[in-house]
Amino acid sequence: MQISNAQFRAIAHGEGPAMVLAGPGSGKTLVIINRIKYLIEKEYARPEEILVITFTKAAAGEMRERFERLMGGGKYRVVFGTFHAVFFQILKYAYHYTAANILREDQRYRILSELAERQRLEYEDEKEFISGIAGEISLVKNEQIPLEHYYSAVCSDEAFRQIFQGYQDRLRKSGLLDFDDMLVYCHELFCQRQDILAQWQKRFRYILVDEFQDINGLQYQILRMLAKPEDNLFIVGDDDQSIYRFRGAKPEIMRRFKKDYPQAETVVLDENFRCSGKIVEAAGRVIAENKNRFEKKIHCGSEPGEPVEIRRFAGQEQEAHYLIKCIRDRIKQGYSYDSMAVLTRTNVGGRYTAEKLMEFQIPFRMRDVMPNLYDHWIARDLLAYIRLGMGIRDRKDFLQIMNRPNRYISRSCVEEPQISFERLRTWYEDKPWVVRRLDDMEEQIHRLGRMSPFAAVNFIRYGMEYEGYLKEYARYHKIREEELLEVADELQESAKNFKTHLQWFAHMEEYKRTLEEKKMQDTEEDAVTLSTLHGSKGLEFDQVFILDVNEDTIPHRKAVLEADIEEERRLFYVGMTRARHRLHLFYLKERYGKRLEPSRFLEVFDLPEE
Repeated sequence: MQISNAQFRAIAHGEGPAMVLAGPGSGKTLVIINRIKYLIEKEYARPEEILVITFTKAAAGEMRERFERLMGGGKYRVVFGTFHAVFFQILKYAYHYTAANILREDQRYRILSELAERQRLEYEDEKEFISGIAGEISLVKNEQIPLEHYYSAVCSDEAFRQIFQGYQDRLRKSGLLDFDDMLVYCHELFCQRQDILAQWQKRFRYILVDEFQDINGLQYQILRMLAKPEDNLFIVGDDDQSIYRFRGAKPEIMRRFKKDYPQAETVVLDENFRCSGKIVEAAGRVIAENKNRFEKKIHCGSEPGEPVEIRRFAGQEQEAHYLIKCIRDRIKQGYSYDSMAVLTRTNVGGRYTAEKLMEFQIPFRMRDVMPNLYDHWIARDLLAYIRLGMGIRDRKDFLQIMNRPNRYISRSCVEEPQISFERLRTWYEDKPWVVRRLDDMEEQIHRLGRMSPFAAVNFIRYGMEYEGYLKEYARYHKIREEELLEVADELQESAKNFKTHLQWFAHMEEYKRTLEEKKMQDTEEDAVTLSTLHGSKGLEFDQVFILDVNEDTIPHRKAVLEADIEEERRLFYVGMTRARHRLHLFYLKERYGKRLEPSRFLEVFDLPEE
């Protein structure tokens, strides 16, 4: 590939700091590997004095491979690694850590699970709860927030503090450190031991950082210390593609880089070599609406291409059928499944599409681990009700739902493996009001057995007052009731397609099996990529479909502040710029019987008439 003038300016930057603003498809990896070559060949540095930091292990491996190919296959002692890998190496030399000191994911889960149990916290989904706690612990460490000033969104503040302190105690006693500790301890080491810092400053005289827009505050502090006194810090990134604020990334660090380093040279890679002209123009119109960004005008290095398709659908089913038709048409024209990607805002949003791709036998691979809707605790509740309706009287199913909604039934009265309403009535014979509730429950459960799956879910929700239970649960746990009601809506929508409960159950098993297979799937297989917008970062395809571009989906309903909306717009921009030749943006008129609005991000286009 021929090197452009802007790329050459970046590659041939001499000493001191530099910031390279690299838009989508602008050849940033090409710039980084040629910059390393330039530093070695012009004798600015020996290979071992060059440190290249990336955000993922895969990116570090790919960068090293491409650099070695560029250098004719020779091995050079340039260091490529993630922040965590590099900082752990530094800690290894200082404290003689080994890989055995790194906390494994299963160990962390077990420790947090035990600590949460000790706090007697109530939650329906343990995995989701532990994931939330782990995320908050990570945030506290990375943001260096005093524990007494942190307010948890997952549990009470006191419970969180107890869990955090218990977690840190367990790690210390076991001689373990988690990924966040690698940063915290490295920062402490450099602050306390200037002699050790000076050794590493001499070792890494030139530092190159990829995807700089994703850096967090602690990483930046360590980086600045390490780059002194020469400040040969070469950062490459795109503030318009910063999409990890929820993990602590701070795009504003990149925006203030020139304040921290007034002498830094700025190079803008403003030519997109990936996308067609129409896609570049459309994506540019979207991202220009963000106020907090470097002003840049990306232009296209290729043909204008086909217009971006923006299409409205009455509902999910129509959207899915049109998607299948588009994929099949492209296959008939000789294109591969591999050349196409279907992107959604969330994992959950991809479930309906995954089921349709399965139904129409379109091969697909999943970039993200998709949670199984049928494993959700609401699904477990509904299915327990239905199994009881089918005459199955397992104690486990009864315990699952007996007080959802609250019927004041005690666990102690359900001791046999098979429940009997007759025995329950005998147990409560001195409490006629509970007996009346049991009579109602038995009669309702009998009715469920004669209904179709869709009617059964509807009856459980509205006839058996399960909907009221979900709303009460949301209020008590301080979560938005829509989050729970949407899960129930999705399950009811899924039930629509089946005449009998057994058919629906068989479908759930088949879907679960397919999800498991997709996790193990060979990436070489020719298949459509199904991914979230986050998961698509760094990828490119000939044809991209972005589904459900509606308000409350993209931007997500949780995005309230202006900073959140701008992050969502950047996420949409990332999705749009994955497409080389064809881009399709789909939005819905309604879902689950509720009217939807097109996303505000589409307002820069002429939308189809109602």
